[in-house]
Amino acid sequence: MERDRPVIVLVGGEHAEIIEHEFRARYDRDYRIEPVVGFAAGLDRIRELVAEGAQIAMVAAEHVLDEGTSIEFLHRVPGIVATARRVALVSWEDFSASLDDLRAAALEREMDTFVLIPRGPRDEEFHTALIELLSEWGWSVGRPMVTVTDIVAEPGDRDAAAIRDLLERMGFPNRLLGPGDDEAQELIEAVGQGAQLPLVRTFTGRVVSGATASTAAEALYGGFDEIPEGVIADVAIVGGGPAGLAAAVYAASEGLKTVVVERDAIGGQAGSSSMIRNYLGFPRGISGMRLAQRSRIQASRFGARFFSGRPVSAIEPGPVDEPEHQHVHVRGAQFCARTVVLAMGVTYRRLGIAGVDDLVGAGVYYGAATSMAREMQGREVFVVGGGNSAGQAAIHLAKFARTVTILVRRHDLAETMSAYLLREIEATANIRVRTRTVVADGGGEGQLEWLRLENLDTGEETKTSADGLFCLLGAEPDCAWLAEGVALDEHGFVLTGRDVPREAWVEGSPPASLETTVPGVFAVGDVRAGSMKRVASASGEGASVLPLVHAHLARMRAREFGA
Repeated sequence: MERDRPVIVLVGGEHAEIIEHEFRARYDRDYRIEPVVGFAAGLDRIRELVAEGAQIAMVAAEHVLDEGTSIEFLHRVPGIVATARRVALVSWEDFSASLDDLRAAALEREMDTFVLIPRGPRDEEFHTALIELLSEWGWSVGRPMVTVTDIVAEPGDRDAAAIRDLLERMGFPNRLLGPGDDEAQELIEAVGQGAQLPLVRTFTGRVVSGATASTAAEALYGGFDEIPEGVIADVAIVGGGPAGLAAAVYAASEGLKTVVVERDAIGGQAGSSSMIRNYLGFPRGISGMRLAQRSRIQASRFGARFFSGRPVSAIEPGPVDEPEHQHVHVRGAQFCARTVVLAMGVTYRRLGIAGVDDLVGAGVYYGAATSMAREMQGREVFVVGGGNSAGQAAIHLAKFARTVTILVRRHDLAETMSAYLLREIEATANIRVRTRTVVADGGGEGQLEWLRLENLDTGEETKTSADGLFCLLGAEPDCAWLAEGVALDEHGFVLTGRDVPREAWVEGSPPASLETTVPGVFAVGDVRAGSMKRVASASGEGASVLPLVHAHLARMRAREFGA
C-alpha cells in the first residue's frame, strides 16, 4: 500500500522538476516520493508526514532554496525526525561557490552527504550515494521487508534479544514472531513435541529449538562437528573481526586453505559500530556491520571456511609424526593447521556491579547493541566509555532516545575519542557528557529502571531513572586459554616480534614482526601487544601477516623436501 512505504521527501527549488523525475525513475516502486517546493513548505510537509505516522527514510533538499540553503534547511530536520538521512542536492552551477560551506556542514554533521544533481541519465555515482544511505537506514531504522531468519520468542526473552543482536551485527535480515502469530504456530507445529522457545529458523531452513546466540551462530555456518576428519588447513584464523577477516581474504585469495573460527558474530565488535566515518575508501562512511559483511562474503568467495558459535579452547603442537602442525581444539571437535593467526580481538570489561550485571539483556548491554537502538525510542539512555565505539553508539542511539548521556572517567573526551566524533556529539542536541562520572549501582524489577552515578572528584552520588545502559568500557584480551609457550605482556596481550622476552629468541634473533614465541603462530589486531586498537590498523595487520605465513610455510616445505 502507498502509505506503508517509507517516504523520501524532496525539497526543490529551481531544479525541482529534474530532481523529482530522477528520484521517481529509480525509487518510486519501493519508496513514497513526496515532492515539495520551498523552504517553509518543506518543513511543513515533513511535520505533516510525521504526524501521519509515516516513516521518513530520507530528506533531500536542493542547495539553493527560496528562503535559505540546504544547510540551513537540513539543520532543522532532526528536530522533526531524527532518523531520516539528510542529503543536499547541488546544481553544477552552484557547486564551486558552495563547496567549502558544504564540506564544513558535512563535517559538522549538518547533513549526511551532498551530491551533484544529475545532468543526464545513468548518473550511477549519484545513485550509489543515495542507495548507500537508504541501505543503512533500512538496516538501522526500518524493518526488513525480506527476511532470511525467523525467531519465535516470548516478549522480553533475553536469549532472543542476544540472537537478534548477533544477526544484526552479521547483516542477516530477521524478524521476531510472537508464539501466537500464525507463522510462528506453523513453525512450532513443524518442530513438533518438545519444541522450546526461542525457535530460530535460518536461511537454510534449519530450525534450532531452545536457541541461544551460540547455537544460532553455529547453525548459520555449519557446526564444528561438520569439519571433515583429516583436514589440515594452511592457515587457521582464530577470530573473525577486521584483523581476522583481512587475513582470511588475503590467505584464501592467495590459494591457502583457510579456516576461520569465531566464538561470536563474524565481524567481531566492529560489527556493532553504527557508522565508521574515517575508514579509507568510504567517503560517506560505512557501518561496522556492512564492512564485516562485505569482508566475510569476499573471503568466502575466495574459499575461506567459517565456523562460529564456539570458542577455541586450546592450540597444541602436533604429535611426533607431525610436529609442525598445530591442533586447534574447540568443544567437541578439533582440526590441524600448518599456521595459526590469533585475531581474537578484545572483550569489553564488565562493571562488576551485581544489580547491573544481573540485567544484561534487559536494558543493560555490553557493546553497542545496535539492534536495541530502536527499542530505546523516547527513552533515557546512558553510554559508559570514552572511546570511538562509545561515541558511535551514543550518536546512533540519539536518533531514537529522548536523551543520551555519556559517562566517562576522564576529564575530557578529547583524550580518547576522534575529533570527527567529538564534533558530531557537540552538534547533537540530545547528547550530554558527564566527565569524571562512573556507575556506582543500578537495578530494576526485571528491567533496568535506575542508576546511581558517582562523581569521582567530589564523591557525590545521584540516583537517576534509566531505560538503557550501553557499556563500552575499554577492553581486555581473552588469552588465558593459550598455551604457556605463547608469551603475554602484563596486561594479557600477546607479545610478538622484538617485544617477546629475549630468552625466547632463537640464536639471538627475535621472531618475525607479528610472530609469537611459538613458531608458526602469529598475532594480529587488538589482541596483539602494542597494536593501535583501530579497525583500519587491525585490517592492515591482518593483511601484513600473510608474507610471514608464506615464509613459514616455505621453510616447512624446504625441511620436508630436504628430509
